[in-house]
Amino acid sequence: MNIGDVATQTGLPAKTIRYYEDIGLIKPLRDENGYRRFREQDVHKLNFLGRARALGFTIEDCRTLLALYEDETRASADVKKVARAHLAQIEAKISDLNAMRDTLGHLIDACAGDDRPDCPILQDLGGKP
Repeated sequence: MNIGDVATQTGLPAKTIRYYEDIGLIKPLRDENGYRRFREQDVHKLNFLGRARALGFTIEDCRTLLALYEDETRASADVKKVARAHLAQIEAKISDLNAMRDTLGHLIDACAGDDRPDCPILQDLGGKP
């Protein structure tokens, strides 16, 4: 399969597929003319990577998970450790976003939104109490 076919099959842009090759996540074969020739295992890995990235795993996490996936002697505890660490990061981001929402909501409520020039939103952004 060529890169266009693989892009269609996986839903990943060709640029992303090339990037994954450049950083060593996939290693498609090369024809004599230098064109990439993807095998089913490459497509499978790309689908794996696409799903992992959609779940927010970093490239390094993806590298680790892919290595664990390919290691038949892996311990599921190792996979769970990576997933738990990622979940903790997601939960921290959610907490930060909730705090941002609460702060911004408070500032919006405090702003009269009329013709007067004073605005608590701008005061807060400018560091003024």
